[in-house]
Amino acid sequence: MDLSDLKDGVFCKVIAGTHKGKEGTVHDIKTSKSGEITITVKQDDGVRFKTLAGSVEIQK
Repeated sequence: MDLSDLKDGVFCKVIAGTHKGKEGTVHDIKTSKSGEITITVKQDDGVRFKTLAGSVEIQK
């Protein structure tokens, strides 16, 4: 994934991990102390979940 495309409000699909197959908009981008980038994904129905940025694919 190109991290330059990762911005609040972009649409993404989760391609790996617990939430694989879910999609929504990116919010709350943070970098953990260990250097991992985490994001909150908000689905169309309002449900939010956190995942690693490396687990998502930005939808154009």
